[in-house]
Amino acid sequence: MIRRLLSNAIETALPAETTHSQTFFKNEFATFKWLTSTGPCFPVKAQNITILTDPSEFFDALLTNCTNAKERITLASLYLGNGPLEKKLLGCIRNNRCYRNNTLNINILLDYTRGSRHESNSRTVLLPFINENSKLKVSLYHTPLLRGYLKKCIPHRWNELLGLQHMKLYVFDNTLIISGANLSNDYFTNRQDRYFVIKDKNLCDFYCDLVSKVQEFSLNLNGQNETSLSGNWDTLPYESNNDNFVKKASENIQRFVTENTNRQIAETNEEECDTWIFPLIQMGQLGIEHDALVTSKLIAEAPSGSHLKISTGYFNLTTDYMNTLIQHCRATCDILMAHPKANGFLGARGLAGGIPYAYSLIARNFKEMCKNNNQLERIYLLEYYKEGWTYHAKGLWYYPPTANVPCLTLIGSPNFGERSVKRDLETQVAIVTDNPELRKSLDNECRRLYDTSEVADIDRKVPVWVNAFVVFFRSYF
Repeated sequence: MIRRLLSNAIETALPAETTHSQTFFKNEFATFKWLTSTGPCFPVKAQNITILTDPSEFFDALLTNCTNAKERITLASLYLGNGPLEKKLLGCIRNNRCYRNNTLNINILLDYTRGSRHESNSRTVLLPFINENSKLKVSLYHTPLLRGYLKKCIPHRWNELLGLQHMKLYVFDNTLIISGANLSNDYFTNRQDRYFVIKDKNLCDFYCDLVSKVQEFSLNLNGQNETSLSGNWDTLPYESNNDNFVKKASENIQRFVTENTNRQIAETNEEECDTWIFPLIQMGQLGIEHDALVTSKLIAEAPSGSHLKISTGYFNLTTDYMNTLIQHCRATCDILMAHPKANGFLGARGLAGGIPYAYSLIARNFKEMCKNNNQLERIYLLEYYKEGWTYHAKGLWYYPPTANVPCLTLIGSPNFGERSVKRDLETQVAIVTDNPELRKSLDNECRRLYDTSEVADIDRKVPVWVNAFVVFFRSYF
């Protein structure tokens, strides 16, 4: 039902007088005018967007904003690490003057299973803060699929396969840092990702409210390391009827998006704005497929002469994305993935150690599909490799025909893969800009990542057992 309604909305753009900007009817932007009918849009000035380039810049930005926030901090991540750098980050919050005065509102949303792994974990690191500050709230999203005998029998780490809170949103007053990076040591040092700093009150309000909506059907963590239902919710995700929980949670998010879309259309003031931000939400387990539908349409409608650059730390494109790239897209496509040596699962124990090879196998199969459809001269596969680094950057850059700089990017948590579409809670933003300086910055960011790549060697030897692993578990990684 939700998919059908959204599909219909995407297929029919709003009339010109109700769209967010006449900019979308310029030749270069006409490809995207349908975006204005898919959800809320936030017009901003390009000067309020800063693109960070590496983990150390990301970490420094977090430290600075945690120290200087005056009214609110909202952190949504898969998990929070427990090492020295993570404790330094938390120390900045503790030393914040408004935190000490108990006037700083802090909301933290993490995943229940990932945040509970090991004896020392995200929960235990945050307990002292919960006990000392009444304005700090920690919530843990628990997938409704982990229930009954599965919850009792599946060991830690493997229980994360069923579904996760995967959004990466870091809000400090009216500044948003949106990324694919988690709050842990590797992401602050040698794990390459993407990071955009956006200063806009309305966009920050939207994402703070989205996190609050997810917190409503998540579990609250108290100072005794116990969890309980939110005051606005009456059904545990792992005990209530699954269909009822999903229906109620889905309606909660859908209503929120609809209300924000209507309000944006009524209130938006675009004077002097040259950039437009469209938040995209994907919660496949809850029947919300907003991001996947928009992403598919962006790829499908890329015309001949244009150029798409797509990056993912984990090459596990959905069948829909693969078919769209091969059958409908007309752009030249450069797809960047992690070299096995730059994959975070390299060297992992047990089945997880085979995941880098699984991505190579999936890439090989995709290349064979391209070959069978005579698309090898349009679609290229590359691998990121930098000694001592892992690769986690994901997103898309769109270069219009005849242009040498992009005018659109996707930035956020989705990996374009099976998990992102079907299992995890995800969000990213589509940024469309008419600003020459920002477009050049987008191009520089993209080139910097692609300059550390080489043509993918997808014919490398793959252990035999990985073939069966991919067949049975592809939707879980």
